[in-house]
Amino acid sequence: MELLTAAVASLAAGFVDAVVGGGGLILVPALFSVYPNAAPATLFGTNKGAAIWGTAWATHQYAKRVSLPWLSLMPAAVAALVGSFCGAWAVTQVDPSGLRKVLPVILLGVLLYTLAKKDLGRLHAPRHAATAQTLIASAIGLVIGFYDGFFGPGTGSFFVFLFVRLLGFDFLHASATAKLLNTATNFSALMLFVSKGHIWWHVAAVMAVANVVGSLVGTRMALARGAGFVRGMFVVVVSLLILKTGWDAFLR
Repeated sequence: MELLTAAVASLAAGFVDAVVGGGGLILVPALFSVYPNAAPATLFGTNKGAAIWGTAWATHQYAKRVSLPWLSLMPAAVAALVGSFCGAWAVTQVDPSGLRKVLPVILLGVLLYTLAKKDLGRLHAPRHAATAQTLIASAIGLVIGFYDGFFGPGTGSFFVFLFVRLLGFDFLHASATAKLLNTATNFSALMLFVSKGHIWWHVAAVMAVANVVGSLVGTRMALARGAGFVRGMFVVVVSLLILKTGWDAFLR
């Protein structure tokens, strides 16, 4: 039953992650609930061992249907990988707990801005030339990649929001882009956890299959329903992230 529960949570996480990011909001609490006596690092590593397959599959699916500026995004993916590794190293040197109270406030600002700008992310209209787009995308990858390695919650949502706000992508293209960069950050973090022995391969393998199934369904739904659907999911996921991070920071 423990493995079945983890697999169902992984399937749901794969669906949400494929649409707009935030699958960790489902899977990480589920793992801590199912395996309360496990080392946190092992659960985080097992989560990454499953999630990377869903994000990679979603990237592949989006790439077949959505036109993406690969020349700009590949350097951004490398920057995200480097940023994530540096963030993971930094968390071994500095306590990240100070971010707990800041994060829900930042997420609330993102949500209010998105709600206030009714047309934000509904049309795909990139606003920068190739070189500028590459530099901005790489900066986003480096900064949010570092955040993912250092702290983590809401990484996919931050990727989506910044690609919409700074580069003029619609929510569908931003979500597709976020999957690529999130795959890079997941890979970097996973390698660190594996090197420290913090992963249950048998659990991760089962969850990975479920995660890919959820990712397939989520990707197809996002592609079929378009940017409006992804924007709606973005609002829901960010709202839940605010509640979860706010609870952890102020009430727990």
